[in-house]
Amino acid sequence: MRKFSFTSTLIYLLSLLPFPVMYFISDILYVLLYRVIGYRVRVVRENLRNSFPEKSEEERKQIEKKFYRYLPDLIVEAIKMRSMSEQELRKRFIIRNPGLVHDYFEQGKPVVGVTAHYGNWELGIFGLKSVVKEPVLIIYKPLKNLKFDAVFNAIRSRFGAIMVPMKKTLRYIVRYKDVPHMSIFVSDQTPRYEESDYFTEFLNQPTLVFTGASRIAKRLDAPVVYCHINRIRRGYYETTFTVLTDKPNDYTVHELTDLYNRYTENIIKNKPELWLWSHRRWKRKPLQKHLDARKSQS
Repeated sequence: MRKFSFTSTLIYLLSLLPFPVMYFISDILYVLLYRVIGYRVRVVRENLRNSFPEKSEEERKQIEKKFYRYLPDLIVEAIKMRSMSEQELRKRFIIRNPGLVHDYFEQGKPVVGVTAHYGNWELGIFGLKSVVKEPVLIIYKPLKNLKFDAVFNAIRSRFGAIMVPMKKTLRYIVRYKDVPHMSIFVSDQTPRYEESDYFTEFLNQPTLVFTGASRIAKRLDAPVVYCHINRIRRGYYETTFTVLTDKPNDYTVHELTDLYNRYTENIIKNKPELWLWSHRRWKRKPLQKHLDARKSQS
């Protein structure tokens, strides 16, 4: 418990530093992470090579540099969230079309939101609750370090978002099924084999994906809305909502899952440096049973 308090206090004290100082720290972190330590450089290069085989080595190198330049900004901005005021948040994070989800709420409908590890997804999830007054459920995969998990969940939920561990998703969805609400799924997380058996083609590679968002959307007959978090300039972001479908039961679970994964893929291809390339997204490879299933479907 003492370690938790120290970590929480340290993050809070760092978060009080003004943005120019935080970005100066980010500039130093860029050199340390990329030039000195080489943090996950092999993972990033392999991911870029496999995702963009059509690009030249130089083009992939430029994406790599831009990604490492952006990564420390994500770190310091996540720390800054600990003490950021709602006024400061509204200045730095804008939702372009909040009326889109409000229209569904007025109809008494829940909304299933999907996003990815793209742009500052932490700030986006954090800022959503400052605009959406209805309950916002953040479906998340708990960190292995429970103390850090508690620290960051306390930060994420400062404005009233409800943090829901993946394994408890259905329990919470049932609790709120008759209440207009928004549940947010980060769709590009890496499942374990026992958590999913569906592989789709994503960035030129067979990719194991979660299907939970699709199952929940079909169960609630809820519209599926993509939350695209884009960086305008350093420290400033915008989110645009896009309805992928308001008829989820017209799709199978796998078709619906492919719908939002294709959308994510196109966003990444358009501006690749904002995706989390250091994530070991493809560490799960198709087993023989997955290959046999794909053959039977083709």
